[in-house]
Amino acid sequence: MKTTDNILIIDLEATCWDDRPPRGQESEIIEIGVCIMDAKTGKISQNEGILVKPQFSKVSPFCTALTSITQKMLDEEGILLEDALDILRAEYDSEDLTWASYGNYDLNMLQNQARRFNVDYPLSDDHINVKTLFGELHPTVRKSVGMARALGELNLKLEGTHHRGVDDAKNIAKILHWCLQQ
Repeated sequence: MKTTDNILIIDLEATCWDDRPPRGQESEIIEIGVCIMDAKTGKISQNEGILVKPQFSKVSPFCTALTSITQKMLDEEGILLEDALDILRAEYDSEDLTWASYGNYDLNMLQNQARRFNVDYPLSDDHINVKTLFGELHPTVRKSVGMARALGELNLKLEGTHHRGVDDAKNIAKILHWCLQQ
């Protein structure tokens, strides 16, 4: 881990469908949930959800039901992925901080989207897979479990809306803090 005691937590939401994407559409980041966690205290700061306007897809009714994010929200408040990644660099020191996500989906999706849109990857190489770490450290859970179940195993409340990056980043931070105390 880097010398800092702060860890950047990232949780992505992306366009999704209950079946295959419609012709010409593909899964794209629509929200980057982010917060900074003090590794010693577990205190969370700088929590926000950066809405990203998809370029090749539309938010499906299935996606809205899952995330609560609508196409209208993205049309009105969303920014381009490149601009969202610039916010991570400028406001969250994302290239220098150790960062964490629940599973490898977020890592792979960010790498793929950076390539797809020909923009610089915004994060450091120091990544913590909280899902794997939790599975290794929790005495009764010896396999990977979802974030909501992990919170339940720790008797922690899932705060906010599940599958909203802005809220899930904070929930992931709670699980990571537990892991770091073991």
